[in-house]
Amino acid sequence: MIIAIDGPAGSGKSSTARAVAARLGIAYLDTGAMYRAITLKAVRLGIAFTDDSALEKVMTQTSIEFEGAAPDTRIIMDGEDVSAAVRTDEVTRNVSDYCARDVVRKSLVSQQRLAASKGSLVCEGRDMSTVVFPNAEIKIYMSASVNERARRRQKDFAAMGVNKSVEELEQEIEARDAKDSSRANSPLRKAEDAVEMDTTGMTLEDQITFIVEKAKPYLS
Repeated sequence: MIIAIDGPAGSGKSSTARAVAARLGIAYLDTGAMYRAITLKAVRLGIAFTDDSALEKVMTQTSIEFEGAAPDTRIIMDGEDVSAAVRTDEVTRNVSDYCARDVVRKSLVSQQRLAASKGSLVCEGRDMSTVVFPNAEIKIYMSASVNERARRRQKDFAAMGVNKSVEELEQEIEARDAKDSSRANSPLRKAEDAVEMDTTGMTLEDQITFIVEKAKPYLS
């Protein structure tokens, strides 16, 4: 069984997907963290997102693995735990540009499909149900108001010692939404057969329960 969760930044995908995987006792695949890891490495190396030749080399020389069980899964890049590093403001501001490159997406999509061949999993990202796993048993499109998403981001950044106003984050989120939805390669969109879940005002437990109930018929 594959539970594919898509949605824009700040809609609650990561925290919900981790918790659902833990509740069901199946694997969790954080595809967003995979794109963030590549972005982190490219930024560290000073590689521009437009340099496809250099990015192709990065893709062939980078190891990305997940360790631990949900909800405490860690992302390991080239032997380094980058779970915190991939969530920094710099990576967040740049990830949309790097993940739109065809050379990056093709490589990571192949890795994501390989992970799914090993057993049931919960995955989340921008194109899980439209491109990567179009035959997923359960497809969820998570959304939330821009203000709600900005307030969530503000809490995340505050935990990392970064202070940003809700207004500033709203502008950043709207800019990222525009990039993610308008890119030519695997744009963010709701699959026709996906169930939409507006998480504005929903608790994390509400979100978990909603998806777990959808999964129960496939687990019996």
